[in-house]
Amino acid sequence: MFTGIVTDIGTIAAADPQGDLRVRVSTSYDVDTVDLGASISCSGVCLTVVDKAPGWVAFDVSGETVSRTARDQWTPGRRLNLERALRLGDELGGHIVTGHVDGIGTVREVREEGGSHRVTIAASHEIAPYVAPKGSITVDGVSLTVNAVHDVADGVLFELNIIPHTAAVTTFDGIEAGRQVNLEIDVLARYLQRMEALRAKS
Repeated sequence: MFTGIVTDIGTIAAADPQGDLRVRVSTSYDVDTVDLGASISCSGVCLTVVDKAPGWVAFDVSGETVSRTARDQWTPGRRLNLERALRLGDELGGHIVTGHVDGIGTVREVREEGGSHRVTIAASHEIAPYVAPKGSITVDGVSLTVNAVHDVADGVLFELNIIPHTAAVTTFDGIEAGRQVNLEIDVLARYLQRMEALRAKS
């Protein structure tokens, strides 16, 4: 379980096929405090630490995970938003995040607005029912508030505001049109949709 508050930016130093893809990620975390078997969110994907040494941690990424996450995410040089798993007593600064990707979005537009950036993301019909103005969504592991929603023929467009602090402490400092991003819907929206579906059948 995570909160969508990024605590480090890692960089993929190596990606080696070993059955699954073994990915070594450089990090500023004190790896002495990271146990083997611990969970870390990597740009919104919950992965298990399988190896470590000072300055890096390693994960095995399955073919299924590669196929369901943003294009080119698991390539050397790619920066990742990192967050360690929530511990009892930690502050819940964002919202409850599971680290399971529900879909892939594509950045359609980035425009400056004041000192911030207004980002428009396109997502599929499957994601559309779970995106609401003022609701929460996780984008590449970052908990964000949806500012506006526009239903379109091929899915949904939603807008986010990236403030300078968020850009500075995440990989959003280089966000641009055409980039794919991992999306996770709010778990509360998921349950509400399920209840509505069951109510419609009764």
